[in-house]
Amino acid sequence: MTKKKATRIVRVVLLIGTITSMFFVPWILVWAWILPLPDTVQEQVNEAIYHGFDGIIVYVDEAGKPPAFYAAGWHDRKNKIPAYPQALFKIASISKLYVAVAITKLANDKRLSLDNTLADYFPELVGRIENVEKITLRLMVQHRSGIPDYIYNPDFWDEKSSKETLEYALDLPANFEPDEEYGYSNTNYLLLSRIIDKVVGYSRHQFIKEEILLPLGLNNTFGTLSEVDIDDVMSGYYVGIEADLKSEDQGMLATAEDVGIFLRALNDCSLFDEGEQEIYSSVYVYEHTGLITGYQSIAKYHNDIDAVVIQFMNTTDFDGYNWNLSEIVYSRIVKILRSKKSS
Repeated sequence: MTKKKATRIVRVVLLIGTITSMFFVPWILVWAWILPLPDTVQEQVNEAIYHGFDGIIVYVDEAGKPPAFYAAGWHDRKNKIPAYPQALFKIASISKLYVAVAITKLANDKRLSLDNTLADYFPELVGRIENVEKITLRLMVQHRSGIPDYIYNPDFWDEKSSKETLEYALDLPANFEPDEEYGYSNTNYLLLSRIIDKVVGYSRHQFIKEEILLPLGLNNTFGTLSEVDIDDVMSGYYVGIEADLKSEDQGMLATAEDVGIFLRALNDCSLFDEGEQEIYSSVYVYEHTGLITGYQSIAKYHNDIDAVVIQFMNTTDFDGYNWNLSEIVYSRIVKILRSKKSS
């Protein structure tokens, strides 16, 4: 089986498995939840490997303390390279936070309007996306557009198809009327990214670098796989598939520390210029998770302990149990930090 074919297969089963997992709770999840809480974060990180993960990275930024780094398992299973905290990781939908900040900055600078419609920027989509003349950028950022998510088009998973990604969301009925419901859709942010390209006249990756990454000193965040040394990227694995999935370009990459610094700046508003924080708060969230084949991530700020906790895990599965396990591991890490804070 080729690596490309393996990747296609795991994409399909990931979607099916995640839905299936919602209805069944296996003992492995119960066991992971009821185990005695370890005394340290590193012990919990080590424990995650025994739950079936190939590798894990955790970054903790507690106010008043130096950042802490943890890792266990494999960076590269085949070559027996241990996991290390400075590895690059595919952050998947965490990248939506960066896109939302970029849109906010452009709106604050009056270079675009959140009340403009998708048709204002891409008139060629009239008749291809339902309600395109009523869908505003604000609704797209908020996932209230009703635009179908391209990942739910069965043809998206067809190995023989060579269509552009956006094509899988075109000519489909809307999920709902604009602003009537919330419906998470990757298509929203695909289009928002292209709007950034169009407004600034060059790559959104460069814009994000200039407006977000460089001011924060984030030198280990990248827009595409082509910008990095592949050996620096943590391998990604799918249960039952031997292939290493790291060679497929799946969007932004970053170290856990870079994501942590960004998230701290997002939550304490030091990332924003005057007027931007108010705009951002009206349209998007301050934390995110990420999930693609071989990679899952959680990035959150915990106000009660004034701590940013970033978790990367490089194993996904058909049933979605690994996602549930990752959330359990993450919650236990936060419990450890809370217990240390109160002691």
